[in-house]
This record gives sequence, structure tokens and C-alpha cells, in this order.
Amino acid sequence: MTVTLPARGVSCVAELLDEDAPRTCEAVWNALPQGDAVQHAKYARNEVYTMVPRFAEVEPGQENPTVTPIPGDIVYFSFDGGMLDRAFKEDKGIGDLPGVIDLALFYGRNNLLLNGDVGWVPGNVFATVVENLPAMAEACNDVWRSGSVGERLLYERLER
Repeated sequence: MTVTLPARGVSCVAELLDEDAPRTCEAVWNALPQGDAVQHAKYARNEVYTMVPRFAEVEPGQENPTVTPIPGDIVYFSFDGGMLDRAFKEDKGIGDLPGVIDLALFYGRNNLLLNGDVGWVPGNVFATVVENLPAMAEACNDVWRSGSVGERLLYERLER
């Protein structure tokens, strides 16, 4: 699949980890394309993500989990509505949803999925970037430095 920051004109290619996270890969693949406004993580460190409505008929559950993602990891998180802060939900326009899916790209080292409000937040590593990570990492870092306003994070099928 491709992962794109369209306003910055940068994409990378990710390979699905079908053997390690088959349920998550199937759920995501069947729901592509996905994407919305990009956000940069506050706590995890080198992460950009987008929140989308739940799309799986049956949530995949935990598989290939991590709390220490490495550069190039693409991670699936499923959050129940009650886990997210009210102000955050209102800001993102997701206040009326029963839950959301967070699709995240980790672009640098030393990430730790620990939230001060809820503790450890494991996610399913379901893909890894195999092409163009350096340029994507530079663009992701620019989201941190310059801001996310007007930018989207898009996940789309790439059929070769």
C-alpha cells in the first residue's frame, strides 16, 4: 500500500505483514482507501496518524502488538469512544462515534506508546515501510515543525 502526505507531495510504499497480523491486514486492505487530517503525536514521539471511523465488521483484536514501534512500522489502534478525551473528540469531529481507528506511521527511533492518562497503549504492527522512508520521515518531521493544518495522511492500495 502507499502512505501519502499529499500537501507535501510525499509518499512511501509499505508491505503488509500478512503472516504476523493477518486479521488486521485483511481488515485494513478491505477498507482501503482510508485517511483524514494528519496529526503528530504528543507522547509517542516520532509518529504521524489519522483517525477514521471503525471499518472492520469484526475488530481484529490484538495481534503482532508493540509498545515500542520502530521506524517504518505502521500500526493499527482501535479506541473505544470512552477512552478518548472529550475535547480531543470534539476537536477531531469524532464525538458522536462509538470508537475510532487510529492508523499510525512511525518514522523515527525511540518511540514509546505510554499515555499519561491510561498507561500502555499497545497497537498492532500490520505493515512496514519498504520504499522512500527517508523522504517520508523528513515530511513527517515537517508536520511536527511546521504544523498539520491542511495536510492529510492517506492509506491506499498499491497493486503491483
